[in-house]
Amino acid sequence: MHTKSLKRILHRRGKVGMKRRRSKVGSFFMFLGIFLLAAFMAFPLYYTVIQSLKPIDEIFRFPPTLYVNRPTMDNYGEMFRILANMWVPLSRYLFNTLMIAVLGTGLHVILAGMAAYPLAKHKFPGKDLIFAIIMLGLMFVPQVTFVPSFIIISKLGLLNTYWAQLLPTIGVSLGLFLMRQFMEQLPDAMMEAAKIDGATEFRVCFQIVFPSVKPAIVTVIIFQFINLWNLSGGDVVYNEELKTLTQAMSQISAANAYARYGPSMAAAVIMMLPPILIFVLLQRQVIETMTSAGIKG
Repeated sequence: MHTKSLKRILHRRGKVGMKRRRSKVGSFFMFLGIFLLAAFMAFPLYYTVIQSLKPIDEIFRFPPTLYVNRPTMDNYGEMFRILANMWVPLSRYLFNTLMIAVLGTGLHVILAGMAAYPLAKHKFPGKDLIFAIIMLGLMFVPQVTFVPSFIIISKLGLLNTYWAQLLPTIGVSLGLFLMRQFMEQLPDAMMEAAKIDGATEFRVCFQIVFPSVKPAIVTVIIFQFINLWNLSGGDVVYNEELKTLTQAMSQISAANAYARYGPSMAAAVIMMLPPILIFVLLQRQVIETMTSAGIKG
C-alpha cells in the first residue's frame, strides 16, 4: 500500500514538472513573439533617428545602412537655420500648434463626455441607433470625410481660420466610444443618490461621472493631442501665420527635397518627441481604459 502511494506521488510530481517545463517553453515563445512585434513597430522610429544623424554622403548610400559611421548633428542645425530664415518665426508655428492641440483636445473631451453620459446612463428612443452610427464612424479615416467636411467649412465661411482645423477634429468618434464604454460600468446607485440630494444632470455629469472616468479622459486626451499635434491643415489654411509646426516642417523638405532630406528627418524626430513622451508617462491609463472598453460591447 505504501509503495502504491509513493508511485502516485511521484507520478503527480512528474506531471507537475512537465507542466512547468511546458509553461516555461510557452512563456519563452510568447515573450519572443512580443519582442519581435515590438522590434517591428519600433523599427521606423529607430530608422528615422539614424537617418537624422547621418551626413549627406551616408544618407544616399545604396544599399542603405542601419547604422551611422560618422554621426553628426548638422541636420538639426540646418533644420533650425531653415526655420529661422522663414518670414514667419518658429514661435508662431509653435503657438499655432499648441493652441490647436490644447483647445481641440479640451473641446473634444468636454463634448465627448457630455454625449457619452446620456448614451451610457439614460434610456431614450434611438439610443442604440445613435451608438451604432458612432461605431460606424470608427471605420472611416479622416480622408474619407474630407470632401463633405471641406464643403461644410467653406459654406460656413471658416476657410483659412483656426476653426477650419478644429471643427472636424472635436467630434471624432473614438473619444465618445471610449468614454461611453467606461461610463457604462459605473453603478447607477451613485448617480441616483446624487439626484436625490438635488444634483442636476450637469452637476452629476461634471462632478461625479467625469472624476470617476479619469483613466478614459486621460486616454482620450493622449489620442486627441497626438492627432492634433500632427495635424496638417494645408488644405483649409493658406495664410502662413495660421499654419502649424507640422506644415512648417513639411515645407522644409518640399523645396530641394534631396538636399533637405537630412533636415526633414531631424524635423520628423522633433515632431515625434512630445507624443512619445506623453504616451510613456501615461501609458498605464491607456491600458486600463482599453481593457475596460472591451468588457462591454
